[in-house]
Amino acid sequence: MRSRRTCRLAMTLAVFVGAGAATAAPTAQEIMKQDFLASKVGDSTQDATFRLVNAQGQERTRETTGQTKLLPGTTDNRRVIVFNAPADIRGTKTLLVEHAGADDDIWIYLPAMKKVRRLVASNKKDSFVGTDFSYGDVIGHKVEDWNHKILRQEASGGFDCWVIESTPATPQVADTSGYSKRISWIDKRSFVALRTDIFDLQGAFLKRLTQEDVREVDPEHERWQAMRLVAENAQTNHKTIIELRNFKADTGVSDASFTPRALEN
Repeated sequence: MRSRRTCRLAMTLAVFVGAGAATAAPTAQEIMKQDFLASKVGDSTQDATFRLVNAQGQERTRETTGQTKLLPGTTDNRRVIVFNAPADIRGTKTLLVEHAGADDDIWIYLPAMKKVRRLVASNKKDSFVGTDFSYGDVIGHKVEDWNHKILRQEASGGFDCWVIESTPATPQVADTSGYSKRISWIDKRSFVALRTDIFDLQGAFLKRLTQEDVREVDPEHERWQAMRLVAENAQTNHKTIIELRNFKADTGVSDASFTPRALEN
């Protein structure tokens, strides 16, 4: 009997023509939609260490806890990250909320001000709490906001991948993301982007994102999560390494955690 994964891939990737057995290859749009969904568990909890390494090799470490949960009946994710150490950032909290048909919401609580601030959509290109990831990198890029094409197929990290180029569909998308192009290596097994090369608005290579130690965290729904994420900025020689620990999916996280008011508690 065919496995559930085999059936899913067949339905996702195969297009039967008439009564024949000829099949069409997946389009770049279809692949990127699967990438968008690959890590969308119902909810999750995790601890993480952020390591920020400058050009001289000096390192700063931050400790965080996090929760995610999908909005009911959607694939829109909500994400709360709480910074617990060191002392200069302890108590800082972020709330990121996706909206498929509207601008995403970004909220940040700064304990020194004892105030929650809402960031506008254009802030998605800004550094995520001083890291080499942008807010847009953390929230994710809407598939329909970009034009996608398959460049080739090749291995990355020992895994067979599609290599897909994504360019902004509108000048506004370019402006809010800060990117003129993304090239992604999408794993054919998990649909996770194992590597993404990103170019700035002038077309120069800006940074590389990699996802490593990818694990199937929700086999029932075939969802995956990288336990090590790296952003390397080629223009500053600065990098950020995020290592997840104690990742648990579908534990029944409360909706109450995902409001701006909850950030103040």
